[in-house]
Amino acid sequence: MRLAAIDCGTNTAMLLVADVVKGSLPRLSPVADFLEMPRLGQDLDRTGRLHPDAIARTLAAIDRQIARAKSLHADQIIAVGTESLRAAENSEEFLSALRKTGVELRVISGDDEARLSFRSVVESLPKPSSGRRSVIDIGGGSTELIVGGKTPERWASEKMGSVRLHERFIRSDPPTEQETAALTAAIQAGLEKLPAVEGELVALAGTATTVAALHLGLREYDGRQVDGVRIATKTMREIITDLGKRTVAERCQLAGLDPRRADVIYAGAMILLLCAERAGLADVVVSDRGVRWGVLEELADG
Repeated sequence: MRLAAIDCGTNTAMLLVADVVKGSLPRLSPVADFLEMPRLGQDLDRTGRLHPDAIARTLAAIDRQIARAKSLHADQIIAVGTESLRAAENSEEFLSALRKTGVELRVISGDDEARLSFRSVVESLPKPSSGRRSVIDIGGGSTELIVGGKTPERWASEKMGSVRLHERFIRSDPPTEQETAALTAAIQAGLEKLPAVEGELVALAGTATTVAALHLGLREYDGRQVDGVRIATKTMREIITDLGKRTVAERCQLAGLDPRRADVIYAGAMILLLCAERAGLADVVVSDRGVRWGVLEELADG
């Protein structure tokens, strides 16, 4: 059976198409993984509403993702939405327009997002020697941190993400010292509301994979190289400090950085860095998986 999952987030609309291989581990054999970046959460933190332009961009992006899934002969397509659709006053405006495509999008809770993210890591990365791991999923509008062993045991979702924090704190290009200080204080306050990190820390989603791609100097993104890469916290500090000193235009020239993330990457990367430093970790593991993988794992259970 061939399954497809669309994950509609604050910044991205991602499609994973995978075959379910019976009697095999791993059960999911990826066919294709497509990224669109329509930024549904544009101005959401300021207005509490989805911007009409963002709605139009995201509907078009999801329409393209659906067409890709169908062209690859997916037997079933499932779509989920996260923080922007949880938070926006006018989410129904977007959802009703999307229904006309024939695909029903399910808005998942922060708890569901955390559970699905954790499962995607458990199913793909080797079990840590301590038996304990923490998974941080940094999105455009929220950050989830999940702690557990084979299954999640404690988790929380906080309304801080790359797009939300960039729009709230960064006005200059590059950021001023005062803006970085305000950003840092907000992240530290948010991290206090999340569970304490236990065991190794695995980082998911575009912010983390971009930091890994920068670390590897990838001219073209390759999830196979990124998945499971381990980055020293000291090295992350150097990479992210450098990002904060560059203009958006200068960041766009860096190998490993998608220009569509160039403006918001600094705010998102600071969440990852400060989480690792707060926990006193020597390094962080990056995963190329995420909610879309967890969705298909659960669908394959069915």
